Amino acid sequence: MTETAVYAAGGVVWRMVEGKLRVLLIHRTKYRDLTLPKGKVDPGETLAETAVREIREETGIRVALGVPVGVSRYRMPNGRTKIVHYWAAEATDVAVRTSSFVPNKEVAAIEWMSLKKARKNLSYPVDVEILDEFQRLVDERALPTFPIVVLRHAKARSRDDWEGADDARPLTPRGRRQSQAIVGPLLAFGVRRVISSPAERCVRTATPIAQAIGQRVQFSPSISQDAWEEGRADARSVIGQRVRSRKPVVLASHGPVLPDILHELALATGTMSGSYLGSASALEPAAFSVVHVPVEHPGAGIVAIETHEPQV
Repeated sequence: MTETAVYAAGGVVWRMVEGKLRVLLIHRTKYRDLTLPKGKVDPGETLAETAVREIREETGIRVALGVPVGVSRYRMPNGRTKIVHYWAAEATDVAVRTSSFVPNKEVAAIEWMSLKKARKNLSYPVDVEILDEFQRLVDERALPTFPIVVLRHAKARSRDDWEGADDARPLTPRGRRQSQAIVGPLLAFGVRRVISSPAERCVRTATPIAQAIGQRVQFSPSISQDAWEEGRADARSVIGQRVRSRKPVVLASHGPVLPDILHELALATGTMSGSYLGSASALEPAAFSVVHVPVEHPGAGIVAIETHEPQV
């Protein structure tokens, strides 16, 4: 992030109404315009967290993020550049029914529209460009999606200064802070289950997010480093089960194992191999890659992969 740019995040919030796709636009009180929900990043907040928070604040609807749909850049009246990251975000029937929206000093009204009407009525060309990318995903039947999150464990004690078994190596103080810091970003993608290598450093990394969603960490020796080093790892069976389940999940594992996990994800979804798989698996401690897979046709290929670095 540069000093002169202002960063923000938001979403194309969508739902199906009687079999027809509708997207949610906001009527802003001060500007008297029609735009996509978005807002500026708060200190210490990630872009994904910002998107979820701003959508909730402006529309009253709780969402989990889906596929990224683009970045808009434009010059503000004060001369600074504003950079806005957008995600697709499905509004469930429950989320709509429990919306907390009331007209306020920032947002006068919210309105569900067809894509055609939204494109015609949006006030800004940069918003139309984002909607066009969303339209492309709709046309390709790439929505809805579910995320498989591949997480590298947080910073752990090095092997050189640890005398016990390798799988018992604990997190460092920084690693413990990282494990807490990633909870918000992971929640933004609506994860519902946490599966971890049984190694201490992975379990301790996974525990805070599991607690946040009210679940226990599930252990899988098949994605442990010990199994990988001994040739016993079985990422294929783990990935196959997760793709079949079509549920948002976090897989906490080790640096050397991540390339195999991403490779099996590509194979399980019929995705062509490419350099993007290498970059998605070359993660720093506590970083994670979100792999977006289409719900209806997982075998049609990965829709998008995005990587998030720890803030600590």
